[in-house]
Amino acid sequence: MSGFSASSEPFTLQRDCHAVHVPYGDVVNLPAGQAGYITQSLGGSFTVYVEGSLFRIDGKDADALGKPPPEPIRVPEGAGDEDIEMIVWEQLRTCFDPEIPINIVDLGLIYDLSLERLDDGQRKVYVKLTLTAPGCGMGDILVEDARSKLEMIPTVAEAQIDLVFDPPWNQSMMSDEARLQTGMM
Repeated sequence: MSGFSASSEPFTLQRDCHAVHVPYGDVVNLPAGQAGYITQSLGGSFTVYVEGSLFRIDGKDADALGKPPPEPIRVPEGAGDEDIEMIVWEQLRTCFDPEIPINIVDLGLIYDLSLERLDDGQRKVYVKLTLTAPGCGMGDILVEDARSKLEMIPTVAEAQIDLVFDPPWNQSMMSDEARLQTGMM
């Protein structure tokens, strides 16, 4: 990826801000006053280009970029397991590989999803997630992104995200829309 394009939006950080160095997965601190370009703002997080490198900034730090924080998730009154499962899938669609502007569901990275009702009425979500490449440095970041976004859902007490590599991911697992978007159709 070349970094920023004509559609990239310039920014200057309004405060110090944690960021993840893409694709290595290292957490760094970007200082207030740092200038750069927002290259992707999908799913409530941002990919930014700063001094020749890409970084991912979480939605909770949107204010550092001068952006509004993501809206809280709402669950309908008396939502059943099917309703919650739909919301879980919607939330997973807000998780993006920082280098590919396609969500992890359409990329075909979710191999399995199930819900368990706990004794207190809350739910535990189980997800099997893979990566486009086993050595991807962003694996832990994607796992944590999925877990934190699922645990934002009211009635979800815990999300267990297991990283799996069998079967190995391949392009045929992508949705038709994702293949069209990447020119692989």
